Amino acid sequence: MVSFQYGHDHLTPGTALELVSGKRKGILSNDIREKVRHNRKVIESIVQDHKTVYGINTGFGPLCTTIISEEDTKKLQYNLLLSHSVGVGDPVQAEISKLMLILKVHSLAFGFSGIAESTLDRILWHIENNVIPVVPSQGSVGASGDLAPLAHLFLPLIGMGKVYHEDDIWPAGEVLQRSGLSPLDLGPKEGLALINGTQFIAAHAIKFMEVFQNCLDNADIIAAINLEAMLGSVKTFDDDLHALRPYKGSRYVAQRMRTLIGQSEIVESHRNCSRVQDPYSLRCIPQVHGASRNAYLHLKEMVDTEINSVTDNPLIFSKEKTLSGGNFHGQLLALPLDYAAVATAELGNIADRRIYLSLMDTIEGLPKLLMKETGLNSGFMIPQYTTAALVSENKSLCFPASADSIPTSLGQEDHVSMGSISARKALQIAGNVVKIMGIELFCAAQGFDFRKPLKSGPLVNACHDHVRSVIPHIDRDVYLGDYIEKAIDLVGQKELTRLTSGVAEKEGLDFKNETHEIYGIY
Repeated sequence: MVSFQYGHDHLTPGTALELVSGKRKGILSNDIREKVRHNRKVIESIVQDHKTVYGINTGFGPLCTTIISEEDTKKLQYNLLLSHSVGVGDPVQAEISKLMLILKVHSLAFGFSGIAESTLDRILWHIENNVIPVVPSQGSVGASGDLAPLAHLFLPLIGMGKVYHEDDIWPAGEVLQRSGLSPLDLGPKEGLALINGTQFIAAHAIKFMEVFQNCLDNADIIAAINLEAMLGSVKTFDDDLHALRPYKGSRYVAQRMRTLIGQSEIVESHRNCSRVQDPYSLRCIPQVHGASRNAYLHLKEMVDTEINSVTDNPLIFSKEKTLSGGNFHGQLLALPLDYAAVATAELGNIADRRIYLSLMDTIEGLPKLLMKETGLNSGFMIPQYTTAALVSENKSLCFPASADSIPTSLGQEDHVSMGSISARKALQIAGNVVKIMGIELFCAAQGFDFRKPLKSGPLVNACHDHVRSVIPHIDRDVYLGDYIEKAIDLVGQKELTRLTSGVAEKEGLDFKNETHEIYGIY
């Protein structure tokens, strides 16, 4: 198994997900351990010499001028975890909680936070043994980082809170006791180092990136199937056209579309047709999908920086240099997350328009509502109602959380990012888009059937055949719910992206997929 050295190796979203799944093992090298021990000794020296440093021997936030005695500095850290564990709402997925632990270890391991080596080892024990803290989803304003979620995340270190373990939820103290472990006695600065930071926002951003990236790849594939069903023009994908407006995203999508529908008999059947222009949902696929890819690239750049940064406070450079700054502020992720959320929603928006277009009786060879006998049968009318509802829901979720700021901490934290809300909403929007794309795939496969015996190129043909292996052609009204769920699973489980990658390699086609270094998550 390939290992990852916390605090030393460069972390990517993809690597973080591998650490979560157990495909990689995270370790602390001897060099990193020595750096952490040295930094910890600086903290102990500051306490012993009674030097006043925020968060080490002072109160927090508006209490920063309150001096804490040496004998109370440990109690201060214990109280900090208790007082800040005020999150509410449904707990986040265990996978996201585990991501938070991984991101926190990596940040602390840089050796500027004053954390004890024993505390890092205990967090690693939680990761390696899948004893994952239960973290409420609501309560962070993304100001001093994600205070409430991170406080809940680290309650188990002091024997409190709850954890996911062995497919159930347990009191953390009970799991520690069964494992022969005692709660930790946190030292000066440790509690503050644990709860200051952006790991809640960043963990959600990583999970969002994974879903967003999958949506981007599926959007092109499903659009190609639907384009073929509706006899759409391929001229709009010409590279000479996109070279005159050379955005990375649109040129990349145009190249993918050319490859997807290359060698198509369907394209050849209408190459000299009288239709001059397609509606925008077909004609502007590279521009719309491409714009969303540009947003993805921006988010990827920002997340990459964030998860390889130190985001707690204060930061300890030496006994003489301790800096209290604002590295915990979530704005740097809140803004690109809000932007990327809109970009993801747009993939669903244009997919719904293509569904609607395919149901009309204005396209040669396609029956109204994608069914030959309608009237008694409603055909594919109502699935579009579902996508319309999901698109509308996403529009309401697209209001940028980062546009708001409510002062907290008696005015000490007078501008906050609301980045945790940006991150949670983005992930919710992406989940809705997966459903929309599943329904477009369901409808596109139905429309594609009406082009037989003509075929598309090998990639689209393989995708359509795969859909038909689990979902039949529908010629009368039946219960559609199970078929729609299967189509959504095809999208969510990345089956089409893996399939097209394999077929392209076999056929010798230049078709970049989700593992491509620019648009991937590594």
